[in-house]
Amino acid sequence: MRVKKQEQNDEKKPSIIKRLKQRKEQKEIEEFKNKTELERVEERREEVLSKGRKFKYPLQYAKYRIVTLTIVISLVAIILFGGFLYLSLYKWQSTDSVLYRLTQLVPLHVASVDGERVRYSDYLMIYKSTITPIEQQQGKLGNDKDASSMMNHYKRMSLTEAENYAYALKLAAEYHLTVDKDEIDRALDKHRKIGGVERSEESFKKILEDNFGLSVKEYRRMLYLSLMKEKVSQQIDKEAIRVSETVQAGVKSGKSLKAIADELGEKVLYEETGGLVDKLNVDGGRAGIAMGLEAGQTSDRVMSSSGDGYYFVTLINKTESQVNYTSIKIPFLEFNKQVKQIREGGLVREMISLKDE
Repeated sequence: MRVKKQEQNDEKKPSIIKRLKQRKEQKEIEEFKNKTELERVEERREEVLSKGRKFKYPLQYAKYRIVTLTIVISLVAIILFGGFLYLSLYKWQSTDSVLYRLTQLVPLHVASVDGERVRYSDYLMIYKSTITPIEQQQGKLGNDKDASSMMNHYKRMSLTEAENYAYALKLAAEYHLTVDKDEIDRALDKHRKIGGVERSEESFKKILEDNFGLSVKEYRRMLYLSLMKEKVSQQIDKEAIRVSETVQAGVKSGKSLKAIADELGEKVLYEETGGLVDKLNVDGGRAGIAMGLEAGQTSDRVMSSSGDGYYFVTLINKTESQVNYTSIKIPFLEFNKQVKQIREGGLVREMISLKDE
């Protein structure tokens, strides 16, 4: 009897649960009907967003890992590249053209002179302009002992010259000396017309590339350094000014350049052409100066076209295309004297090891 009653109770339970469930669904239906369209959209939106939140934090974590991994790979690449660049330039002393281009982009230095940094790109530019014409004549230098000795010789020369230019830049800053674009343009035009032949920009560009391995931009840099050194040498050499004034006084008193040179001894350099030479003779500009004089006339003090001293020129005789003259040169010595003192004082620090000449 009890078992039967229990079975009846079990049959009633599902019906009660079913009725409760139906009431809940009915209530939800009624609530849904009473909601506005905006509320229904908002409810659906919240439902979608809540499902999406389950994936938000895993995605953020993955993004963080990607950023971190990218930074680590970039740092490793930079370190490896920096190590390769250091070994190539400072240990192996490579002069490869690709590395040369990199030194033009990255401000690396190869030495310092009294605190003034020497650009690695300047050193390689000078070396390139020196070794290219040699290889044009003798062919590509090999790896034998003689070729290595020759390359080391020109590397030493190029580094010394680059250091001298760096010291000139330091002094130029102290004396507020500058070289502007117009000065470089004039020097470039003068070089284009060397030998009395005016070359086009394209042909001059080809000459620079074929004979010196330089672009016009690089050649302009060479001219800038050269002009700056000339200005500095002239500025600091008070002794050259004093000697030139002595020569000028001797000329005004009627003395010949030979007689003045004998009096001044090693302070000046006396030269004679010994006969007629071409008016376009490459001699620091003296032939051109002499062509503008009358026979027996002596010029005033003139700066050498190479910027390494002063000239006084006396014309002996000339034709339309040739000239015969004597001259006195007063070289600039102070700059080299100061550089020597700096080297002896240990103020030149080089980051590559090259044997001294």
